[in-house]
Amino acid sequence: MTEKVRDHTYDDETVERRLAAELPNWRLENGWIRRKYRTNSWKGTLMAVNAVGHLAEAAWHHPDITMSYGWFEVRLKNHAANGITDKDFALAKKIEEVIQWQPGEEDGPLEGTPQKDLRFAYIKYD
Repeated sequence: MTEKVRDHTYDDETVERRLAAELPNWRLENGWIRRKYRTNSWKGTLMAVNAVGHLAEAAWHHPDITMSYGWFEVRLKNHAANGITDKDFALAKKIEEVIQWQPGEEDGPLEGTPQKDLRFAYIKYD
């Protein structure tokens, strides 16, 4: 088996341009791409962080996560490559897709989490 070639890293200007085009709610700061998600409760935070954990483990690309009662922040960079790579963009897109998913907004059988009743509110969607 041949050794995998080191992942290509992007310069800050390219990262900023790609974020603007592909992940407008993410930002580049201190060498990481980052996104802060707001939740309605500790339960919502834990559920969302666990979803991110599942995605990261399945992808074998692991973010740093900071969390509190009503929010969590995901930070991505490729430690082995010492910078931002396509792996970071790909995982950020999958996280965004899953966390921002609102089945009630789709024309399908799933109604989604009730947003008007705060007892059941989960993520504060963008």
